[in-house]
Amino acid sequence: MTNLDIRTKNLKKPVDVAEYLFTRLYQIGIRSVHGLPGDFNLVALDYLPKAGLKWVGNCNELNAAYAADGYARVKGIGAIITTFGVGELSAVNGIAGAYSEHVPVVHIVGCPSTISQKSGLLLHHTLGNGDFNVFANMSASISCAVAKLNDPVEIAAQIDHALRECYLRSRPVYIMFPTDMVEKKIEGERLETEIDLSEPRNDADREDYVVDVVLKYLHAAQKPVVLVDACAIRHRVLDEVHDLIDKTQLPVFVTPMGKGAINETHPSYGGVYAGTASNAGVKDMVENSDLVISIGALKSDFNTAGFSYRLSQLTSIDLHSDHCTVRYSEYPGVSMKGVLRKVVEKLDVAQIKALPAPTFQEPATKSDPNSVIKQEWLWARVDQFLREGDIVVTETGTANFGVWETRFPANVTALNQTLWGSIGWAVGACQGAALAAQDTDGLEKARRTILFEGDGSLQLTVQEVSTMIRHKLNVILFVICNDGYTIERYIHGMEAAYNDIATWRYKDLPAVFGGEGEGVKSYVVKTRGGLEGLLTDRDFNERKGLRFVELYMPKEDAPKSLMLTAEASAKRNAMTE
Repeated sequence: MTNLDIRTKNLKKPVDVAEYLFTRLYQIGIRSVHGLPGDFNLVALDYLPKAGLKWVGNCNELNAAYAADGYARVKGIGAIITTFGVGELSAVNGIAGAYSEHVPVVHIVGCPSTISQKSGLLLHHTLGNGDFNVFANMSASISCAVAKLNDPVEIAAQIDHALRECYLRSRPVYIMFPTDMVEKKIEGERLETEIDLSEPRNDADREDYVVDVVLKYLHAAQKPVVLVDACAIRHRVLDEVHDLIDKTQLPVFVTPMGKGAINETHPSYGGVYAGTASNAGVKDMVENSDLVISIGALKSDFNTAGFSYRLSQLTSIDLHSDHCTVRYSEYPGVSMKGVLRKVVEKLDVAQIKALPAPTFQEPATKSDPNSVIKQEWLWARVDQFLREGDIVVTETGTANFGVWETRFPANVTALNQTLWGSIGWAVGACQGAALAAQDTDGLEKARRTILFEGDGSLQLTVQEVSTMIRHKLNVILFVICNDGYTIERYIHGMEAAYNDIATWRYKDLPAVFGGEGEGVKSYVVKTRGGLEGLLTDRDFNERKGLRFVELYMPKEDAPKSLMLTAEASAKRNAMTE
């Protein structure tokens, strides 16, 4: 008998609402729940172990939201529990980022009892005006569904609907959970049937029409390419994308947000396309193509290097989760998954003209071992350090841009927050991602999660290093010490005091957070030779737990892609009517 069988047997008898909710979280793949305790969620938290869920316990709600985001990007879906008002509002920035970037996070908010709400009592954590829906209303704009669990007759259906919407639409949902509903009894038999998370099918006739139009242009194209973006990852079409490039051998590129979507050891992989900030060979092939099949695009400013794409709608096919556009014709309600599957099935390989992808030039990394570490050298060296299966998290700033030119081994998962761009996100996201790997692989076999974090960003959310230590997560954390906010310096104020930060003794932080012993070790690296020695050190590579690296780089040094994007951003900000 499996764990699921044990948890769901004899469920024809009534179960408590909290048991129902948490069993459903387990059934959809969640194993750890982030968040903080508060008096309106404490009784509910008692039910987590019975459902097989682990309580993480973060340092604050914002970090918990970032962590749930990172967990969801690796595990497929994540969850956070906060308390009413003060707790949930602290998490809002992280939840908004998940909404912006299409990440499925279940936000459960313990709130005052239905009786207190109806009576309009002047309770703590409220605005003192008797309005208990004000915070749910705030969250409605950053949630694809809101469920207020006020009526036991409707609660099971509300939970199932919210979780299905969260997964299928790949965006957060908000569940308002009153204290007097936690122990209410509802029918448990429904738990014997898991929530249907299968993708809705397109209307067959409309789908076939779109497929025929796509194939018409694909078969006629002389220089077609494929461009993969973030929503291809979030909406789970990477298998179809790889089937397409395997069958056609078409050159395939990714956007900055799509980094990691494609197996970068595949012979058809050409690199990162980001308009004017692209490698010259990549830019030429994509922009001179007579057909760009764009999959899951999010054409934000930083994802396109300041809207510098040079792609014509006349030569574009855009496939999305809720519509497809072929040249100037839009087909609403036709999702990309079904279209891609049928395109792969029906295409005629004999009619496909596949040019070879640009050749990847292995950058030179040999240099004076006593010289300082610069961005161009670092990111060229990193790909030799990475291993198959690693999880690579890059913070908004130099890391997000520098990693564009790093060539990943197979099966590397890349996490970035290019659209929302909340600095400090990556520390929490790293904790969540590493925990997701541990939940999937086990403590001893958990994949490495490698974080490249700016010193300025680290100072916002550094407390989650203690959570990494507490849960024995397998993390390598590189703190890029370059005296402040480099990306902001390049946008405006290179020497401005507001872009400076206090100087911390970063290597001492793990000890401050309780990290002593075999599972945690700190390092300081100031030269290329020092970093080379560390990256090739067997103990550093093979040990488990937290490896915390203080990595020094010049203040004004930045990847070229960041400079170009920041210049475009500065010009745009300076524009007047």
